[in-house]
Amino acid sequence: MSTDRYTSPLSERYASKEMQYIFSQDMKFTTWRKLWIALAETEMELGLSQDGKPVITQEQIDELKAHVDDINYDVAKEREKLVRHDVMSHVYAYGQQCPKAAGIIHLGATSCYVGDNTDIIIMNEALKLVHKKLISVIAELANFADKYKNQPTLAFTHFQPAQPTTVGKRATLWLNEFMLDLEDLEYVQGTLKLLGSKGTTGTQASFLELFNGDDETIDKIDPMIAKKMGFKDCYPVSGQTYSRKVDTRVVNVLAGIAASATKMSNDIRLLQHLKEVEEPFEKNQIGSSAMAYKRNPMRSERIASLSRYVLADVMNPAITSATQWFERTLDDSANKRLSIPEGFLAIDGILDLCLNVVDGLVVYPKVIEKHFMAEIPFMATENIMMDAVKNGGNRQELHEKIRQLSMQAGKTVKEEGKENNLVDLIAADPAFGLTKADIEKNLKPELYVGRAPRQVEVYLRDVVNPVLEAHKDESGVKAEINV
Repeated sequence: MSTDRYTSPLSERYASKEMQYIFSQDMKFTTWRKLWIALAETEMELGLSQDGKPVITQEQIDELKAHVDDINYDVAKEREKLVRHDVMSHVYAYGQQCPKAAGIIHLGATSCYVGDNTDIIIMNEALKLVHKKLISVIAELANFADKYKNQPTLAFTHFQPAQPTTVGKRATLWLNEFMLDLEDLEYVQGTLKLLGSKGTTGTQASFLELFNGDDETIDKIDPMIAKKMGFKDCYPVSGQTYSRKVDTRVVNVLAGIAASATKMSNDIRLLQHLKEVEEPFEKNQIGSSAMAYKRNPMRSERIASLSRYVLADVMNPAITSATQWFERTLDDSANKRLSIPEGFLAIDGILDLCLNVVDGLVVYPKVIEKHFMAEIPFMATENIMMDAVKNGGNRQELHEKIRQLSMQAGKTVKEEGKENNLVDLIAADPAFGLTKADIEKNLKPELYVGRAPRQVEVYLRDVVNPVLEAHKDESGVKAEINV
């Protein structure tokens, strides 16, 4: 590997080999050749002829098929130096390998026939991989939520202790956002169509000439090409290119996943600070170069970091879509070469990290319970007060006493750095008529989590599990973490 020039961290450190292949030169240029074959086959099957003789023969098709994969990159590169046109360079290189078919390669098409159709095909393949990994993250989160559905924990609003929840219920909040992303992904992917072969300004004028004005025959070209390339349809209208709004929709899906991943990873980082949970930490892993004791949440931080890149990247296709002139302009090309592949490579790395983190996430119930018990006396005061009322106490007077004693206990915790002594203060006050044992009956964590365990069960049963069952062949992906 050359070390004297820039290499992308997305390919060197973060993205899987599978996603890298989807955006590789091999994938791109073999798809070009498959599209040229699909076009030639379609023209042959539709009876393209000149002076009563077929323009394209099966022998030519067979020759093209024989050289789909053995791309002569050296010839194409040398030719591009001369003509400064990547598509025509590859037409030339393919023709060098297929001399009998050289004259019918790209017949009637423009550069966007291979360029744009390939972009759609590649995005579709990349979305399939994202879908597969997203399903696996959802499956792991579902397992985690189910495992910890009954584990009480402090909930937080404004990052201040609030009415308790369970560890599993909190995980469903992360899970639900990924489920929404899955819905968006499946919708957008389900609407993807090929450009087809529309000609220089989308009018198919070149095919009108090739087929002598036979509209009925020309109407069959796009559907036949789509079927040969594994698609149901082509976009019914276009300029020279498919609408760049398509790229915007696709990258918006990636940005949605990035937002969900950031939400989860930030929560995990905060919980790791509290020592309630911890992301995986390997035996020989170094947490800090200066502080050997540290176990930094580096994977969750990397999720947040890469996600920020994807969230910023979403502006590229949006601006590109907005600034396309009339039927075609080329200021999209350089941007697309960067923003689309790198958005997918980044989200691929993010999903691998999410899968790795959730699969190895460690929960520390004792720490959770310690934090819970430090706050529960405050939260239990309503129940304690009701017990005192049953013993004959005056509710209004007890409410004021609870308020004053809570402030006193809060001062003990915050100003003196001591344990919460609210239970002792209440037990010592004769107005309540309660012993410490009476009060402590109200301090059981499970009394304060509401319907959280039940909500987890119902959500997994009715919403998540049917989706996982429908995609059971896609779950179980193992994360590929390069570094």
